[in-house]
Amino acid sequence: MAEQDDLLHLIDDSGIVPEASTARKWKIAVIDDDKAVHEGTRFALSDYNLNGQTLEILSAYSAAEGRTLMRAHPDISAVLLDVIMETDAAGLDLVEYIRNEIKNETVRIILRTGQPGQAPERRVIVQYDINDYKAKTELTADKLFTSLTAALRSYQQLERMVQTRRGLEIIIDAASTLYDFKSMQRLAEGVLTQIASLLNVDCAGILVLRDGGAVGDDFSVLAGSGCYSRFIGAAGSKSLDPDLRSMVEAAFRRRKHEFADQRTVLYVRTGSGREVVVLLQAERELSETDRSLVEIFGSRLSIAFDNVILYQQLHEANAQLEDRVAQRTRALMQANRRLSAQWLRLQRANSFKNEILGTVAHDLKNPLGVILGRTEMLIELIGAGSARESVTAQVDHIRDATKRLTSMVDHLISDAMADAFDITIRREPVDIAALVAEVADANQPLAVNKQQTITVSAPPSCVTLCDADRIREAIDNLVSNAIKYSPIGGKITMLVSREGNSTVIRIADEGAGLSPEDLGRLFGRFQRLSAKPTAGESSTGLGLSIVKRIIDMHGGQVTANSAGPGPGSTFTITLPATDPT
Repeated sequence: MAEQDDLLHLIDDSGIVPEASTARKWKIAVIDDDKAVHEGTRFALSDYNLNGQTLEILSAYSAAEGRTLMRAHPDISAVLLDVIMETDAAGLDLVEYIRNEIKNETVRIILRTGQPGQAPERRVIVQYDINDYKAKTELTADKLFTSLTAALRSYQQLERMVQTRRGLEIIIDAASTLYDFKSMQRLAEGVLTQIASLLNVDCAGILVLRDGGAVGDDFSVLAGSGCYSRFIGAAGSKSLDPDLRSMVEAAFRRRKHEFADQRTVLYVRTGSGREVVVLLQAERELSETDRSLVEIFGSRLSIAFDNVILYQQLHEANAQLEDRVAQRTRALMQANRRLSAQWLRLQRANSFKNEILGTVAHDLKNPLGVILGRTEMLIELIGAGSARESVTAQVDHIRDATKRLTSMVDHLISDAMADAFDITIRREPVDIAALVAEVADANQPLAVNKQQTITVSAPPSCVTLCDADRIREAIDNLVSNAIKYSPIGGKITMLVSREGNSTVIRIADEGAGLSPEDLGRLFGRFQRLSAKPTAGESSTGLGLSIVKRIIDMHGGQVTANSAGPGPGSTFTITLPATDPT
């Protein structure tokens, strides 16, 4: 039997109630149908303190009230429970309710009974999930203190285990969520959200990123919550408040986590060399369990950030690959178009070859037959001693056939030259003024034979991007036509000028001029004009079509102007001074 002084005395606790404290307290439930037990328990534990926390004692006077109390306060740490209340097993039934129905496995339950024989200790301890069993007669103040302290320590360890398990579950769930983010911004927002969920508190947070090798204020704010949300998107330390800037820069220098009062600073360095600082301002100081969980969570952030960085690099590489594939595709399409164009030119060349062979086989056969026949007749006449007039007549026939044959050959050659202009021209800077002067000098002998004069008016230099050989050929065709169709003693004028972004070449003659019908079909192939050469020169009808083909290939224009038959004609070539492409 315990000493009388150690017995729990039930006295009236009617003293002055102390002011409520804002510090965290242990919640204790006293469930007993004896009011004196409640008062005695309060008195015995009035100065109780464990780990700086006092007690908050809640009372229930029956098992039914106990059920209501336990549902309303799931954070109760320990229950001092009477076994016999409304019924002999009311307390034990309440234990079953707490453990099995409301699934509260962490609260510590101390059974107190005034009639231990009715609920044998061994059977109760084995059958029910309780933590201690005491007879009211043996539960002195010291033993109550000891039992309650053991229960609270056990509850504290269980709570840490529960919090750790809950935190690890959040970390596992968060890992799959964070690893799914494909951008730094979304990842940063997710990190702050998951940390708040992990700690189960409302907190203000900010997450900043600094590239590897950067120093000073070269960092950017990726996410912010609470009072720090206004800094989202800020670049550099000058965008932050001085105190906040100082804490962030200190974290980069310190390169490790820091837990101080209600502030938490996490430092993470990724495998790619980037640095991340997460600063949290919570409503309460973090427990050791909270800090451990935060450190575990922080160790996983490096993988998450590297995952986003690798995804972005992969996305950029994929975009570059797609761009290269598109470029190669365009190049192949261009090559295919060039091959198609070459195939068409080959087909035209083959068709033209067949045309030439057909012409040679058919059109040239007749004059050759005439020549051969007349030659045989001429041999017979000479052998027979025929008159001179008969021989001369045969020679004239041979000459005429030869002229027709020569004319046909000229036509074929000119046609072949015209089709040859399907080749690509070569562009280079050319002094058009000097080129026109060269063409004029080359045609002077023909003009002198007809007592004609050629005058050239051009600036000292007029550089244009073009194919010198092709442009020389076009100008030469126009000048030779002017000589051919101008009268004896006529004047031919060549004028070069720069008009805006174009180079203009004008060639004027004093020939027979052009009729409206001539102007409408002037640049067609094998066209015969109303005007005739003034000295019996021959014409294939291809010269002006060749000129037009050359000028079109340069992106230019060739035109002809004439007031009608009589006053002569003016041909104008307009070339872009620079590459039109």
